[in-house]
Amino acid sequence: MLAPLAPHMAEELWQRLGNEQSLAYEPWPQAEEKWLVDDALKLAVQVNGKVRTTISVPADASKESILDAAKADENVARHMEGKEIRREIYVPGRLVNIVVG
Repeated sequence: MLAPLAPHMAEELWQRLGNEQSLAYEPWPQAEEKWLVDDALKLAVQVNGKVRTTISVPADASKESILDAAKADENVARHMEGKEIRREIYVPGRLVNIVVG
């Protein structure tokens, strides 16, 4: 990854690691798909359109468990206290909005 920016330094480091062939002839590193997938989602939680907190939930969590986690947050619960939930909106992978009145 250093070779395009500092080729001479990269060649020298490559040789010091015990490689005999030039770094220029080595293949570019391949990305592994398993490391590119997120295990958890970070979602903004809004009450009446104002962001009150963010929650972290597993990427494969169901809508109901995400809404339950959002309502369980103490800051969200404080803003919902004594009010009736009119609507629960979940935008997958982005946010949770709870409309109270």
